[in-house]
Amino acid sequence: MTPFRYETALDASAAVKLGAASGAKYLGGGTNLVDLMRETIERPDVLVDVSSLAGEITDGDAGGVIIGAGVKNTTVAADRRIRERFPVLAQSILAGASGQIRNMATVGGNIMQRTRCIYFFDDAARCNKREPGAGCDAVDGFNRNHAILGASPACVATHPSDMCVALAALGATVRVEGPGGVREIPILDVHRLPGETPHIETVLQAGDLITAVVLGANGVAPRSSYRKVRDRSSYAFALVSVAAGLELDGETITDVRLAIGGVAHKPWRAHVAEAALKGGPASTAAFRQAAEAELAPARGLRDNAFKIELATRLIADTLEKLSQNAETAR
Repeated sequence: MTPFRYETALDASAAVKLGAASGAKYLGGGTNLVDLMRETIERPDVLVDVSSLAGEITDGDAGGVIIGAGVKNTTVAADRRIRERFPVLAQSILAGASGQIRNMATVGGNIMQRTRCIYFFDDAARCNKREPGAGCDAVDGFNRNHAILGASPACVATHPSDMCVALAALGATVRVEGPGGVREIPILDVHRLPGETPHIETVLQAGDLITAVVLGANGVAPRSSYRKVRDRSSYAFALVSVAAGLELDGETITDVRLAIGGVAHKPWRAHVAEAALKGGPASTAAFRQAAEAELAPARGLRDNAFKIELATRLIADTLEKLSQNAETAR
């Protein structure tokens, strides 16, 4: 670990001033950043501790909620409002990491965590994220966990967050305070696809601090769920995950929300599948066809081509179970 200066921010405006300095990084729970510092992948000159800021969940407009960026993941998953109004979010958090990590990790840190690609963590490997222009050893290496959508020759890593997949399906907004003031960014616009600059992972600028996540109420959210397929039953990143919500009028789909994890450089909102399903029948065939349409642009690598069929089946099966639950509730 390289030497650094440690500062504690007493409020968001103080944090932004400190965070705007060259070489500064925000420290929340530290569950990702500290690992990267140990590996000397991250070498901040200044650590700005924001762990005591924005630590509450409050009611938003018309049944929505506002989750402070400093709220621990465990607290979000256990909150009654989240479990009742946005079950997919609670389920996604419980599917991620271990209980100990969830007790430390913050909402803001979860959004900003970096990839867990093995080549990113290996300083003997070529990695364009770690060293722009170096190349990507994952393309021809062991790439079982890597991207099948939105990748580029420069990077095939995936975003590791489970929580962000649920937030993508729910259409969350991320509130950011920076040197230019406060703004709100749709969660789908926070993370970038790799293109030729995979080291630029988000749209946030120097000094920008995530202060909250805003969730608006909708008819789909209370009837939503999160499914995750992984190589072992706990403490493993997703091979494929699905966050889904479904609203029916009889046998007709009036609204549907879908996002996929483990398949791209960012949480992947399944707009194609959603468009194919809205207004149509809630049938096994329709779910399968919509999933196939969403995965049509997918491209597998040597070790991960199985993800295409896996994602297709997981989407269809998750929607099937949601539709069955809706029928039972009626």
